[in-house]
Amino acid sequence: MDPDWRNKYYQWHLYGEGMPYCMKAKTFLSLPSEVRFSRTKTAEFAYDLVTGMGEMKLWGLADSKENWTDLDHIKAILWTKNSLSGRVQEHWKEDAFFGYQFLNGVNPMLIRRCSALPNNFPVTDEMVFSGGPYTLVEEMKKGNIFLCDYKLLDGLTPNIIDGKQQYMAAPLVLLHKTPHDELMPVAIQLNQTPAGDNPIFLPTDSEYDWLMAKIFVRSADFNLHEINGHLLRTHLLAEVFTVSLMRNVPREHLLHKLLVPHNRYTLEINVLARNHLISENGSFSQFVSSGGEALKTILKRSLSSLTYSSLCIPEDITERGLEAVPNFYYRDDGLKLWDIIQRFVQGMLSFHYESNAEVWKDEHLQDWISEIFKYGFISRSSTGIPQSFTTVAELVKFVTMVIFTCSGQHSAVNTGQYDYGGWMSQRSNHNATSSTNQKGDNK
Repeated sequence: MDPDWRNKYYQWHLYGEGMPYCMKAKTFLSLPSEVRFSRTKTAEFAYDLVTGMGEMKLWGLADSKENWTDLDHIKAILWTKNSLSGRVQEHWKEDAFFGYQFLNGVNPMLIRRCSALPNNFPVTDEMVFSGGPYTLVEEMKKGNIFLCDYKLLDGLTPNIIDGKQQYMAAPLVLLHKTPHDELMPVAIQLNQTPAGDNPIFLPTDSEYDWLMAKIFVRSADFNLHEINGHLLRTHLLAEVFTVSLMRNVPREHLLHKLLVPHNRYTLEINVLARNHLISENGSFSQFVSSGGEALKTILKRSLSSLTYSSLCIPEDITERGLEAVPNFYYRDDGLKLWDIIQRFVQGMLSFHYESNAEVWKDEHLQDWISEIFKYGFISRSSTGIPQSFTTVAELVKFVTMVIFTCSGQHSAVNTGQYDYGGWMSQRSNHNATSSTNQKGDNK
């Protein structure tokens, strides 16, 4: 393919300041045919949309502005469920299931081992281990205390939906691994700054105070997961990898052959998302607390905090201190998949590039990674993303990350969305009630 042709039909577009660049395309119809959905893919996509909405009996409900007043009303529309979504509906109030989701739900990317409490989360032994055999210091030393911090959501201006101001918490969640290897929540603070109207909620509080706190956490998790873990770290990065590939690497090049099967439909699905999900009049703007300006702010914050190591699951698991956590299936399966991909990529690239010199002399490779660094990561060296390749090992690691991001990682943060979120109380996309509450207000 002629380089001039590639650069003409695959152009970068600034989606927003501080965000990754994207493919310049007003609609999916303006994409080159080679990256469009096949007829089979188009038919499957349309069929899944129509039948899925029909099965959930949601036709006509998208325009409804009435509030849910009873859980039975939600049950009435969720008569179609699989085994996992059924278990979610049955167990969503339970603390053990709440903790389990930080490891094996759709957002296993936030939890980390806690060796010292943040200054803005003043949890005490009396709060969480009153009269018990544990202390926070001892349990932290043993590696049994874990933290989820939603600070990227702090200080946002949430969306206005149907004329109603929405609210979004920025919680801190403390969890304790029990002798039975269950991850149990022991303290929740719904906003980042401790205050009289921002108490620390505990399992010993009233049933509805504690349940309310967990609901706000799950809602915050929905908003952060969809924008950071799902949109940015899989879809938008995959688009950057793809556009740079199509612009800089000819079809006959080994790298092109390696990556095309993993990003085949990336550009069309992302154009559809920009036009129908995250556009000014898209679903996020209409129905989600983090829609509108909040979405842009979360994207900017997420990109500014993103690192190369966090995209590589072996390094990410180690950095978060999660090597020995039991029953962590995202880690166990993800590491196996990473190893399989790495061994395949190593075999292919080490056969093609017999020396490091061949790597750094390959202009196609260097142009590919140079544009990824410039347009995907806004030329931020703090991310750790390479600006060039000097060794075969560097190339193998980066290509492994790209394939893992486009395959296993996307599957981990995408496939379970309905399973865990179909029961809306468990993973609400918006809140019309403030998360600044006094205990005893929830009944």
